Amino acid sequence: MHPSAYDIIIIGTGSGGGTIAQRLAPSGRKILILERGDFIPKEKENWDVTEVVVNGRYRTDDVWFDKDNQPFKPFTHYVVGGNSKMYGAASFRLRESDFQETQHSAGTSPAWPLSYADFAPYYTEAEQLFSVHGLRGADPTEPAGAGPYPFGPIAPEPFADELYTNVRRAGLQPFPIPMAVRLSQDNPSQPDAPTILGNFDGFPDPTEAKADAHVTGVRAALKHPNVTLLTHAFVSRLDTDATGQRVTEVQVERHGQTETYTAQIVVLAAGAINSAALLLRSASEQHPFGLANGSGQVGRNYMAHINGCLIAYTPDKINTSFFQKYFCIGDYYLATPENPHPLGEIQLMGKNDPPTVVGLASDFLPDKDAAWLAEHSIDFWLTTEDLPDPENRVTLTPDGHIQLIYHRERNNVAAFEQLKQKLKDLFVTLGTIDPDLKITLWNGYDLGISGVSHQCGTLRFGHDPATSVLDVNCKAHQLDNLFVADASFFPSSGAYNPSLTTAANALRVGDYLLSQLR
Repeated sequence: MHPSAYDIIIIGTGSGGGTIAQRLAPSGRKILILERGDFIPKEKENWDVTEVVVNGRYRTDDVWFDKDNQPFKPFTHYVVGGNSKMYGAASFRLRESDFQETQHSAGTSPAWPLSYADFAPYYTEAEQLFSVHGLRGADPTEPAGAGPYPFGPIAPEPFADELYTNVRRAGLQPFPIPMAVRLSQDNPSQPDAPTILGNFDGFPDPTEAKADAHVTGVRAALKHPNVTLLTHAFVSRLDTDATGQRVTEVQVERHGQTETYTAQIVVLAAGAINSAALLLRSASEQHPFGLANGSGQVGRNYMAHINGCLIAYTPDKINTSFFQKYFCIGDYYLATPENPHPLGEIQLMGKNDPPTVVGLASDFLPDKDAAWLAEHSIDFWLTTEDLPDPENRVTLTPDGHIQLIYHRERNNVAAFEQLKQKLKDLFVTLGTIDPDLKITLWNGYDLGISGVSHQCGTLRFGHDPATSVLDVNCKAHQLDNLFVADASFFPSSGAYNPSLTTAANALRVGDYLLSQLR
């Protein structure tokens, strides 16, 4: 076999690419993993708020363009492990209804070509792989029949525990956020220094307690001698044979040179935006509108959730939490007689950076400094389902830059605003339970076009080649050897973080490929 010829090439190392790499590695097949970035070094700056949040130390310098042709810098990371190196590790299963057609106030969320039952065993495997900590059965909307989480929920700090108890007293059913973490205290038979979580959401973790796709997937794959990883390897295009039915060459720009690699199977896992962009860049005589784009759907139906932060400023209540990310409120996730359409879910989040907390309080607490405000605020992350719209799409500018066309204003925004009001109404009730919460001042921010961490949907899977890009095994309809393992395949987004579903599907696709390789 020529040195540049492989059995399998995997493009990308995030939740999809890293997960499928460790699944395929024991096969003994010659596997090449291509990552356009490099490893994030373990350095003191990993947890430096100014360096990470303000200066964007580990973010890409790419410039993309919005629907109005305005440039912006996306919050995305080209590193080994992909965006999972910076994720908050919340690891939810989508609910059974997310796989079914669902009516929202802004339109219809389509059914998936497979059911929750098809994904259930892979969710269980993904939870094991990522060491998910949680409490099964605490959330009434959770799919039925799943066994216990691999580990119990992360122990809450006193403030978060008190708030959790009071939210339950207010009549809701909060539940511990399922978290992908590996803690030294998980193994009581081997006493060790405890893992104390701190800067987490949006930060790399030099302790590697965060179970990201690098530490769980890529590292496991590289233990096998048949697996090679190339970093700084930007895949510029995919070329096919004369029939247009097989990818025959993977073109890579690396250290200023063009390198060509071949494989029997190519697995695309560059993230929903970059995977679509790569297929569009790979237009050819056989695929004039982009590789695998006979349906015209490549890049369309981009989703990233409608989400944002609300900060409750509490002048009379002190928040002592260092790691406050403890519970989720899913009571508004499904339609009810009170709420005829789904609204979404609310999570406690990691603390915002000091400039954000101070800036958002400047109108009503102008004389308070960052330290005081951090101790008198509670940070929440709210997420509403983003409905697929073919006009929300990834495309390319004439000179080849990524253009992200997204019409947020005509999506599920009304439901998102209702969800915000539900949280504010909850605090009115909490004020009757805890007098120190009677005075609560609110401000926050909605995620804009640059917030792409929940990107999905640009290469949807389905039975009909006229309306989808991939079949149910995530193979491109028009190509015999091109598969997709990132969140591109989502036909709808649900309202929970996509990482666990992406990993579960990567395991599912990996099993299909293994069955074909036998």
